[in-house]
Amino acid sequence: MKRIALISMIAGLAVFATAAAQQPVRDVSARRHPNLAAAQRLVDQAYKRVVDAQQANEFDLGGHAARAKELLDQANNELKQAAEKSNEDHR
Repeated sequence: MKRIALISMIAGLAVFATAAAQQPVRDVSARRHPNLAAAQRLVDQAYKRVVDAQQANEFDLGGHAARAKELLDQANNELKQAAEKSNEDHR
C-alpha cells in the first residue's frame, strides 16, 4: 500500500513538473502591444485552468487536456510572432 502511494506521488510530481515547465511564457510587451499582451495573459490563464482540471481529474482526461495545452502553447507562440511582425513593420 505504501509503495502504491509513493509511486502515485512520484508520478503526480513528474506530471506537475512537466506541466509547469511547459507553461506559456508571457513575453509580448504590454506597452507596445497591449491587445496581444492581454491575449497572452488570457492564454496563460486558460493553460492554468487546464492544469487545474487535470489535477482535479487525476490527469484522466483522455489526452484532450494535454492536447489543449499544446494548442494554447501554439496560440501563445503565434501571438509572439504577431508582435514581432508588427515590430518589423513599424521600424
